[in-house]
Amino acid sequence: MPRFQCHCGLIAEKSVRIWSCSARITAAHSDYTAMPSLCWQMKRAVRNGMNAVEVSKWIANCMGSILDRRGSGRTVARRLIRPCALAVLLVANGAVAQSDEPLTLNPDVPLTYTVQAGDTLWDISTLFLRDPWRWRELWSSNPQVDNPHLIYPGDTLSLRWEAGEPRLGRTDEGVIKLSPSMRASPLDLAIPAIPRQQIGPFLRQHRVAEVIELDRAPYIVAGEAGRLISGVGDTVYGKGAWQTARSYRLVRRAEKLKDPISGEGLGIFVTDVGEARLQNSPSEEGMAALTGAEMREEIRIGDRLLPVTESAVESTYQPQAPETTIDGAYVIAVAGGVTQIGALDIVVINRGARESLRVGDVLAIDHAGERVQDSVTGKQVRLPDKQAGVLMVFSVYERASFGLVLEAKRPLAVGDKLRNP
Repeated sequence: MPRFQCHCGLIAEKSVRIWSCSARITAAHSDYTAMPSLCWQMKRAVRNGMNAVEVSKWIANCMGSILDRRGSGRTVARRLIRPCALAVLLVANGAVAQSDEPLTLNPDVPLTYTVQAGDTLWDISTLFLRDPWRWRELWSSNPQVDNPHLIYPGDTLSLRWEAGEPRLGRTDEGVIKLSPSMRASPLDLAIPAIPRQQIGPFLRQHRVAEVIELDRAPYIVAGEAGRLISGVGDTVYGKGAWQTARSYRLVRRAEKLKDPISGEGLGIFVTDVGEARLQNSPSEEGMAALTGAEMREEIRIGDRLLPVTESAVESTYQPQAPETTIDGAYVIAVAGGVTQIGALDIVVINRGARESLRVGDVLAIDHAGERVQDSVTGKQVRLPDKQAGVLMVFSVYERASFGLVLEAKRPLAVGDKLRNP
């Protein structure tokens, strides 16, 4: 039978508990004495990984039976519908993300491994697992310890088996530590999921902005003494609807993002060229003088100004498969204007939070098959797509995301397809 992911199963079981509580109340009515038994069956189904369709049938039959009755039963039924429906949705959603296959270890996998400085979770997961995005299923953490999912350089990891399934946990002189313990290491010393040095600078220099956000942002109208370009220490003049911030990021439109299939606008890929600070309060007409501060490129007329916001780079997430099926996903842009994409390059994806994509989700990259001449029909035919790499999502916007290519078996390109691994 398919197994649900642990977290999905727990959430679904909580929904079942809500329903079970309501059922115990209705059991006082002689017409609903079968409800507690049905709830017990649902709990057992969730624990045993029963198919979501079967669980849905149970709920539907129960609800239909109650709705057929009259009197107070109709009121009770209405109160039960919402938690029942929630349980169906949670169980159904949980069924998507979990693989039916048992965890498969790599050949010659080590029984112990000492974490080194510079390691990432992806490195360790690929060392042990054939499918490294299933790290959560392999890692055995102690929930009584603060931040049990964090791993630090110097930790020794040991492989063991529980009920025939491999589990990886910390060891202390060969004994796995399952008791609570104190750890004084700061969070930023824990090994990240993917290299910080790759994603940190990128996120400080790139973002996806909404068209309306850019259109409403102040912009540079002139440089001092009629200069067309300006730099650090120069005075520039901006105009627009200013916010309360004193410091602003100077951003420049790099590319308008569109869905390659539907043509829907997904936002504007912008680059950060530097920072400017207000010299004084804006005038009633919205004019203000600014001083160029940190610069990556020269300031140009037309550059937009967005308030400086502090955003920490999230790096403590874990590799995971998407919780839903990701359809119609493509690589739609790449930073730096390169034409061929390889390992550790950063790409833009046409899927985001709207499609339930999350930070840490791993996607397989399929390179489009080549077009060749069919010698029999004389027509052009396309060869099947081939898996060419793997990427991990590290920043999610509403309709687009950034991903880091972790593996590339061959050169990749804009237009390559993405799918669940």
